[in-house]
Amino acid sequence: MSEEAQADRKSHWERIFLAKKSGEVSWYQPRLEMSLALLQLTGVATDGAIIDVGGGISTLVDDLLDAGFTDITVLDIAASALDGVRERLGERAENVSWIEADVREVELSGARFDVWHDRAVFHFLTHKESRERYAAMMKSALKPGGHAIVATFGPDAPPRCSGLDVVRYSPENLLAELGPGLRMIHGARELHLTPSGNEQEFTYTCLQRVND
Repeated sequence: MSEEAQADRKSHWERIFLAKKSGEVSWYQPRLEMSLALLQLTGVATDGAIIDVGGGISTLVDDLLDAGFTDITVLDIAASALDGVRERLGERAENVSWIEADVREVELSGARFDVWHDRAVFHFLTHKESRERYAAMMKSALKPGGHAIVATFGPDAPPRCSGLDVVRYSPENLLAELGPGLRMIHGARELHLTPSGNEQEFTYTCLQRVND
C-alpha cells in the first residue's frame, strides 16, 4: 500500500469521525450484543488479551472493562476516533492500550492475542493484496487456539458504506477469504438498524486459529 493511498484512507476516516457524533455513523450500536455473545462463546478469561481492530467509537471497550477484562488493545486508523473513546472512558482509558495505525501496516507482537475482534473493517478491503495482508497479520497476532470475531456486511447489504465500496460476505465466503489456518466455530446473520432507521445485513463469524 503506497504512502499516498494510506494517507488518503486515514484522512477519509478522520473527516468522518470529526464530522459526526458517535451515534450518527451508520454502523453504530449502543451495545455490540452479537460480538459480546461470540466473545463469551470463545471462553476467553478476563486476563486474556483482546484486540479490537477498527475499534474507533465502538462501545465494546466499555463493556469489556465493565466485565473485568484487563488486557485490552484498541486499534484504529483515525486519531479522532480514539480520542473520542478515551474522552468517554475518562480515567479508565489508562487501563487500555491504544494503537493509531492502519491494520494492514501495523506491526503487532506475534501470537500475542487470545481474541481478535473486527466489526466492519475487513469489508472495506476491496483489493486482494490488502485482504491477504490482513489475514496474515490476524493469524500471526493470534495465539494458537485463539479466536477471531469478524463481522462484515452480508450478501444483501448495501455495496457501499461511508462513501467507500465494500465487499459483502456470507460466513462461508468470509472463512474462505481469510484462508487456511482457521476453522469456523459459529456463523450468524444480524439485521442492524442504523441510526437513520435503515436496515443493514451483517455477517458475523467466530473463527479459531488452527495449524495450517
